Amino acid sequence: MPATVTLSVKNVPTAVAKRLKERAARNNRSLQGELQSILEQAAHVTTLGDLAALAKRLGLKGEAGESARMIREDRDDPRR
Repeated sequence: MPATVTLSVKNVPTAVAKRLKERAARNNRSLQGELQSILEQAAHVTTLGDLAALAKRLGLKGEAGESARMIREDRDDPRR
């Protein structure tokens, strides 16, 4: 089992705590589980591999050299 750390958040406004509890209930989680999910999402680092996988899932395709062409067009635009 990986090492864990206990965190504590103090002085959370009542309205925020209420909304978090409601969110937890909507997601069928305990408040603790919802807070862990929020922290995991916040700590996630998106990699180029993640972006490539997303593009593939979405069916996005680009021509080879397309980005270089777009940069050149933008750079050489006479309105700039």
